[in-house]
Amino acid sequence: MANRRIPRHVGFIPDGNRRWAAERGMAKQEGYRHGIEPGLRLHDECRRLGVEEISIYCFTKDNVKRPAVQTEAFKQASIDFASAVADRGAAVLVVGDDTSTQFPAELAPFRERQGDGMKVNLLMNYGWDWDLAGLKTGELRSQPVSRMDLIVRWGGGRRLSGFLPVQSVYADIYVCDALWPDYAPEHFEDALAWFRQQDQTLGG
Repeated sequence: MANRRIPRHVGFIPDGNRRWAAERGMAKQEGYRHGIEPGLRLHDECRRLGVEEISIYCFTKDNVKRPAVQTEAFKQASIDFASAVADRGAAVLVVGDDTSTQFPAELAPFRERQGDGMKVNLLMNYGWDWDLAGLKTGELRSQPVSRMDLIVRWGGGRRLSGFLPVQSVYADIYVCDALWPDYAPEHFEDALAWFRQQDQTLGG
């Protein structure tokens, strides 16, 4: 299969917000709000390049183990980002367990995809086991999300951390050591250049 210049669906794991804040003498929870503007710039770049769909790892079921002040700040940053990216015309879908009190009521309208621009999937109160449990009653709970071609993770971690396990089966994974709030356009440019060099045979 010929290498594609632009992946159709890209997943993003924007890690390192708390470390970024701590390095600057801020409270760890302050890092989350500093991740909103980079996310909007990345969204705009994906739209400009013609990426059809992006998925962003926001708040997970495991994140509730963090101190309450951090979880609340993380959820608020996710709400603010969802609102801002919807205002940019994105077709937003929020995927996650909305039966839990950890799911923000403000995001409930996005449990059905809203808008007709570039597809943006936000994982909110998401857990891989919650997702797969849907198969017991018929289908994957993240069923509307398509298979990813490329995953880009910031913060240096070499793991998926439960990020859409079914949709990531054939994704190429690019790791950026920079912390997420330090996002720069060249991070994504480097990821795309690397992606074009991969042998994307899908097992064939």
